[in-house]
Amino acid sequence: MSSASYNKALLQSVFAETAKGNGRPFVDLLSDDVRWTIIGTTAWSRTYSGKHAVVKELLGPLSAQLGASNVITAKRFIAEVDLAVVEGEGHNHTASGKPYANSYCWVFRFREGRVIELTEYTDTALIDSTLEAPLRA
Repeated sequence: MSSASYNKALLQSVFAETAKGNGRPFVDLLSDDVRWTIIGTTAWSRTYSGKHAVVKELLGPLSAQLGASNVITAKRFIAEVDLAVVEGEGHNHTASGKPYANSYCWVFRFREGRVIELTEYTDTALIDSTLEAPLRA
């Protein structure tokens, strides 16, 4: 199996779990030195460097604002060499009941079966209108 097909299969497996609200396999796929960039100019938009920062400064604050598990389904997977692209849709509500059904396009870069770089393209206007700014450490 080529690295592209292996990485694609990994992501298909991970997103089968996020569709059930289980984000643990997604987090487990991130390397310790991952760099996750959210595009745009929202309070959430920046590069989170390192798995610890991703969990503490991005995923933790996001989970606190969602009313339940973060449910995301993937619609399309594309992979080439060490890159993979996933289009996805969120199926969420905030804890206060506001719908948060964002659309995503993620570009993943892999090294040795782990995600080392992730760029997220998303509806930043929806982020601004629905989520509160995360607290900065």
